Amino acid sequence: MRDDEVTAVILAGGEGRRMGGRDKGWEPVAGRPLIEHVLARLAPQVERIAINANRSLARYRTLGHPLVTDREAGYHGPLMGIWSALCAVETPWTLVVPCDSPVLPVDLVTRLYAHLGSRRIAVAHDGQRAHPVVALIDTSLRDDLADALQAGERKIDRWYARHPWCHVDFSDQPQAFTNLNSPGDRDDMERQWRSGGSF
Repeated sequence: MRDDEVTAVILAGGEGRRMGGRDKGWEPVAGRPLIEHVLARLAPQVERIAINANRSLARYRTLGHPLVTDREAGYHGPLMGIWSALCAVETPWTLVVPCDSPVLPVDLVTRLYAHLGSRRIAVAHDGQRAHPVVALIDTSLRDDLADALQAGERKIDRWYARHPWCHVDFSDQPQAFTNLNSPGDRDDMERQWRSGGSF
């Protein structure tokens, strides 16, 4: 896959309920916001990055990347963010990742693509569980996803199952998928960082 064949979209459009309703993308960890950590991980891997956000829009614009807001208002979950991303992207492939995973693999794109074969979706798996919001998706699936959402589908796994897809093994680096859902998760990662752990 060439760098210009994929657009990465960072999903930062959720309500952040477990973070006290705050915008998770701007939660500080190790001296800078989560969104900046994720951007730093993705920038060497792709030429194009967009951010799916539904608030703090002026602040996100300062990062210099296109913004994608959900095509339907009301916080309908990550599948809505994925559909909105697919509708906005012009490249053949769309990589979606969450804004609260600051240590994503530095080889995420190449490994997902290497295992696609003839499939249309590749989902990261850390050896213990899948991470459905870390996925490489055929952008042309946007119309099918629109139909699924119109029919009331909100479960990512069920939509993936409609298409040829695969898990991609990242069990050699399971820590790369650590996500920060709550202030406690953030504090745990801060402690690890201060004690000399990698970040």
